[in-house]
Parts: sequence; C-alpha cells; structure tokens
Amino acid sequence: MSKYQAYPEYKDSGVEWLGEVPNHWDIKKLKFICNVQTGDKDTVNAVDDGSYPFFVRSQTVERINSFGADCEAVLTAGDGVGVGKVFHYYCGKFDYHQRVYMLNNFSSVLGRFVYYYLSNNFYKVALEGNAKSTVDSLRLPQFLNFEFSLPNICEQRNIVNFLDHETAKIDKLIEKQQQLIKLLKEKRQAVISHAVTKGLNPDAPMKDLGVEWLGEVPEHWEVSKVGHCAFVTKLTGFEYTNLWKIEEEGEVIALRGFNVKERKLELNDVERISSELSATLFRSKLARGDIVFPCTGTIGNAAMIEKDDRFHINQNIAKIRFDVTVNPKFANFWLTSSFIRTLIDRNNTSGMQPVVLIGDIRKLPIPRFSYIEQEEIADYLDSVVNRFNVLISSAVSAIYLIQERRTALISAAVTGKIDVRNWEPPYA
Repeated sequence: MSKYQAYPEYKDSGVEWLGEVPNHWDIKKLKFICNVQTGDKDTVNAVDDGSYPFFVRSQTVERINSFGADCEAVLTAGDGVGVGKVFHYYCGKFDYHQRVYMLNNFSSVLGRFVYYYLSNNFYKVALEGNAKSTVDSLRLPQFLNFEFSLPNICEQRNIVNFLDHETAKIDKLIEKQQQLIKLLKEKRQAVISHAVTKGLNPDAPMKDLGVEWLGEVPEHWEVSKVGHCAFVTKLTGFEYTNLWKIEEEGEVIALRGFNVKERKLELNDVERISSELSATLFRSKLARGDIVFPCTGTIGNAAMIEKDDRFHINQNIAKIRFDVTVNPKFANFWLTSSFIRTLIDRNNTSGMQPVVLIGDIRKLPIPRFSYIEQEEIADYLDSVVNRFNVLISSAVSAIYLIQERRTALISAAVTGKIDVRNWEPPYA
C-alpha cells in the first residue's frame, strides 16, 4: 500500500478492530443504514436456464423462473457454511434462501460500498468471537450491530469506483494464473496418458489391439484385464453394519472417498478404527503397494498405499492388490489416465452420483509387459509430474498472494487507511 497516501487527520473510531478512521468519517451500525431481512424459501426448483438468480448459503447461485425482490441488494449467509465469508452484490430481480440475509433500502450509503466493506471486514469480527466459536451461525441482533466507518456519498463513490477498477485488474491476474494451472494440469495428464499407452521409446514398432479409444500400443505389449492380475475387493455391507466401529484414538486410518485424490491421499479429515478391528477385517485391510480406488461419488481418482498397517478402506472404496507382474506405481498412473477415466464415465449408468462396480473394475483393461519397463515408465512419470506439480504449486501460491493483496486493498480503502479521493481512472 506504499504507493497510496493516508488521510491528513485521524480519530479513534471507538471500535477495537477498526482502530483509527479519517477525522471526518462517521461510525454507524448496520441497522441505521439499511433494511435487513431473511428469505422465505427453503428450497426451489432450480433450472439451468432460469431467468432469475436464487441465492443460497454458499458461493453457488442457482437459477429460477420466479423472484421475490427487485432491488439493489447485498446478500450474505445467515447460517451454515460460509458465515462471514460468502457475500453477493446484485441489482435486479432475484430470490433467496431463508437462511440468507438480504440488505437493501440503503440510507446515506451506497450498496456497493456496503458490499465491499462487509465482504472484506466482517470476518474480523466473526472470527474473533462475535459469532459462535465455529462461525456457523450469524444471529440478526449481532449482525444489525455491526459497525461501519462511513465517509459522505461522494467519497464513497470515489472509493467504489477505485475498487471496481483495481479489483478488476487483480481479478484478471487471478484468472490468468487459473488458466495457467488448468493448462499445466491438462499437459500433465496428456504426458501421463501418452506414457502409459505408448511407452517411452518413440521409435518402438506399434500395433492396434482393437481396444476402443486406446489406439496403438508398442508391439511387444499385450492388454489384459485388471481382474486377471489383481485381487479387487471392498468393505462388505455386513462387515460395515455389524463390525465397523469408528474410534477417535484408533491406530488405523479408515480412508473415505474424499481422502483419495489424484495419485495421493488427503488426510486432513480422517476417520480411525482400531488395529484389532483392521486385523479382523483382513480382506479389506490395506498394505504397502495396494491401490485405493473410490467407487462412488468422485470416481476416477486413485492412490497407492506406501505404508503397512496404517490404512484401511472405508465404504465405497475398492482395494486393488496387483500380483508381482504389475508395478503398483505404474498401475496408479494407468488407473488415473484419461483412457481409464473416459472408460469409467462411459460405463457409469447411475442416474444419481457416479458409481463404478467392483465387477467393472475387474474388467478394466491394463497393459501387460515387462516389470522393468513398467518401473522405467513410473520413474519417468514421477519426475515429470513432480516438475508439473512444482509449477502448479507456484501458480497456486501466486493466486493466494494476489488474493491477499486484493483483500488488503479493499479493507484499506473502505476503512480510510488510504486516501483515494483524488484517484482517477487511467486513460485507456
């Protein structure tokens, strides 16, 4: 913020989190600058081509063909995930969930100024104890007493114009980084799919096995089925209903579908069972080299287990244990290739969430060739994928830093830490 100057004089706002504000600014509570009300709809029949937005408690906005309001409004979650984090600004016809607050009929304040102010400062109160400790509920009396530092309308308009212009530039930078991440992921996936279907030798003689979408493979390769070279199973309903017991201090992590990402495990939120129960359910116990493959929901991911006696499969995850002819690292890349994902999507017949049956996993094709060559391909892909991951991680970090700057800039402008009264948009 060094390139922006401060106001010449400040005063104590009397609000702990806000600190000092420009000398001529006022402090007002939300209830004195607009109306606040909740919606009267719990659920709606959303349609893809609906004429009007329906605001729910998350960042998602559904589309409907009826509306309950036609105004300039700021909307925020009143209960559930996203309290103090989800804000929308909208002008026009819309409707909203009963656990969403709508702010309208603004008095001596611009609605867009309120949007910028709340969306970048409310968390300072919500996350410091003004809401429940879990920040899952925003009660109306608490919300109505949220305090604003307000300049006059003319100055608010200057601040809003400044922020609209500057955040648009920042958002373009974020979009470019997001596009870069998308391209890197696509390139990474293309490299994987090429290596596991064509091998590493560009001069190798090729042949067509007649397998749809697979195309030509090296002449010395054959294609078999996963079930011919692997034991594939899952936790049975009887085992889950009669024996399964979660223990907070359990020694073994019971993997669920969302713990299995693209060739890695995400262990921030896990369930646990005892090592005794894991040993009892030996058929679904995981060992080093096993592949875990979600069967329901987010299918198409897979991860290789790298330690013995630490993991077990929960419901709706397949355990794939290949025999000694298949390198598990190669198999992990193969099972997350574009070819296999296309095949799974094609075979999915569920009208609800995606499902792949154990029998269908056993029928999945897999190339068969020497273990040494499989290992060479897996090692090559480890190296290449790591390089892509470094680039993706750098782009993600850049987005995080840009977003931090965006938040800091907005907060500084709407609380008077920087003076933009004389700002003018640059000529095109």
